[in-house]
Order: sequence, then structure tokens, then C-alpha cells
Amino acid sequence: MSLKSKIIKAMPDSLFLRLFYKHHMGKKLNLKDPKTFNEKLQWLKLHDRRPEYTTMVDKYAVKKYVADKIGEQYIIPTLGVWEKFDDIDFDKLPDRFVLKCTHDSGGLAICKDKSNFDMQAARAKIEKSLKTNYYHSLREWPYKNVPPRIIAEKYMTDDENSEGFTDYKFFCFDGKVDCVMVCLDRYTGDTKFYFFDKDWNLKRLNKRGKAAPEGFTIPKPECMDQMFELAAKLSEGITFVRVDLYQSCGQIYFGELTFYPDSGFDENILPEADEYWGRLLKLKKEN
Repeated sequence: MSLKSKIIKAMPDSLFLRLFYKHHMGKKLNLKDPKTFNEKLQWLKLHDRRPEYTTMVDKYAVKKYVADKIGEQYIIPTLGVWEKFDDIDFDKLPDRFVLKCTHDSGGLAICKDKSNFDMQAARAKIEKSLKTNYYHSLREWPYKNVPPRIIAEKYMTDDENSEGFTDYKFFCFDGKVDCVMVCLDRYTGDTKFYFFDKDWNLKRLNKRGKAAPEGFTIPKPECMDQMFELAAKLSEGITFVRVDLYQSCGQIYFGELTFYPDSGFDENILPEADEYWGRLLKLKKEN
């Protein structure tokens, strides 16, 4: 590890966040009296550290947590869990599967065909991830003590004719769901993000949404109303959490819980959206 990396790693969380916010967002971080959504997410990193959050960001442990709250039927099947890449018996895995590290964001390898699966690339990515404590990157405290493991999950798609999932990410404030961010074309290199409210009206909260033509919409999934209900239930009692869900062939599945979207450094949302969500996010000291 370089001297610079060691200094950054040893830096107190509050100092690191102030410096990074100034560098990335181009303005001073107000932690004494935060107003915007991005600012308040930084405050939450420092002051909202409930032990159960560690379970809730652990991609393996969270499955039981969520199943106990909303039911086992919403959990994507787990095919195995291991501590080392070499422990994986690929002969026992199906032709299509997904490998995930349980302790970070991005430690992922997708196999659509075992005969063409780049094993060395997957190994390099997964082993690098296993050696990294995700907390140190942007000080997202819940990840600090998650044990590094690997899980394999069933490969799933929107329907029989598609090659991937559409992500539905619900922005939830203490059990109240404000909107869902629909993530389209995740595997094309040109991901598109649109926000919709519960009545499926477009919310122009980001740059792409603002540029959308008058009357723009996309098809509303039949199970969307139920998704809103499940997201509300999973977010009860939590100041802010983003609940990620999927649907496959009409069945809803849980994805993950995210406490700090874009780690609170989101430049894609509009300034008015940053202020709007900031008003919805009520810190304990504001209640």
C-alpha cells in the first residue's frame, strides 16, 4: 500500500468525507446543519450506525432478514456460499449463474454459459474484492464488519425472452416510498434511469428525466403496486434506505438494501431533487 493510501485509510471519517465532498461535488460539506439529500447521507454515515445495518448490507445474511419480514418467496435462490474462490465446485453449478461478493458493491461475475465463462477474469475480480474492505473507499460504515464471502445465485431475467433484469430502486423515507428509479438497458453500456411515482407519473429528478419529452412514459409492470408495498414494509423505521427489487416472469424478487445511493455523491440528480429529497429525509435531530 502506498503512503498516500495509508494516510487516506487512517484519516478520520468526518475529515475524509469533507475533503472528498469538496473535491467531488465542488462545494463545502455542511455536516453541522445539512440540508440536501447528498449532505444528509454523509451525516448518516457518521451518526446513524445501528448494528443491524451490517446484516442488511451483507448479501448473504440479508436474505434471512428480508425473508423474515416479507416472505421466502421473494428471495433469489442461493446456489452456494464460500470463503475462497478455489472452494467453488463449478461442476455442481448450473450452466448460468451469478457470483457475488457478500461484503461490497461491484464484486460480481455473471456466467451466461459455462463453456464460455472467463474463469481467470472472474477469479481476478472476485479475489481482489475479497481482499478489500469496502468501507474504506467512501466510509459507508455498514460494510465495515461484513465478513467477505462469495455466493452463487440463480441467473434470472425479466422474462424468457430477455437477457437480464430491469432494476427497480425504491427511494424510501421511514417507511414511506417517494418514487422508484427504473434502470433500463443495464447490459448495453447505455443504462437509462427514469423516476416514477406510485401513480406512474414521470418525476423529473435527474438529467435524463428532465430531458424526456412531454408525456413520456414506459410500461408499468403489473406487480408494481405490490413492489411499492413491499418496499414500504422493508423500510419501516429506517431514516432512509433504497430498496432494490426485480421482477421475473411476474414474480417479485428482492435485490439489496442501499443506505447511500452513489455514496451521497450523486451529480446526476438535479439540484432541486437534492433539495427535495433533503426535505423528505428527516434526521433524528430534526424530529
